[in-house]
Amino acid sequence: MADGELPMLFATAFRAVMDHAHDRLAAEGFDDVRPAHGFVFQYLSFHRSATAVQLGDHLGITKQAAVQLVDELERRGYVARTPHPHDRRSRLVSLTPRGWACVQRVTQVWREVEQRWAELIGSERLEQLRADIATLTHDTAGGAPVPLRPLW
Repeated sequence: MADGELPMLFATAFRAVMDHAHDRLAAEGFDDVRPAHGFVFQYLSFHRSATAVQLGDHLGITKQAAVQLVDELERRGYVARTPHPHDRRSRLVSLTPRGWACVQRVTQVWREVEQRWAELIGSERLEQLRADIATLTHDTAGGAPVPLRPLW
């Protein structure tokens, strides 16, 4: 392996998993989901709801771009907007049952990928790999949390 190649391998492994997941989603009726949508779903699955400003901050995009993304997801039935309980100017975005179903399918596909990897290299090596990647990521980020968002 060439020096400096490991970060690229991390990126290509993530890309391969996500391409596989999107192929599976498309075959199961979620053919209108784009990779950028997954970052919104991931954020909402942990936070339950968010404003367009919060989503924009998380994704590293403008509020206007976040609103357009939410509009698209709402038209496709993945998210719904509700009035914000404390700010009449804002609306909260949350996953609909269709959005949650998509999240659950992706989670299941990821589990299947991990099971396959365990078959390929062994579950002990996979657990060590998980721990090693977590250690490397923590160190590289200086201990700060790293948001999962697209690299526009």
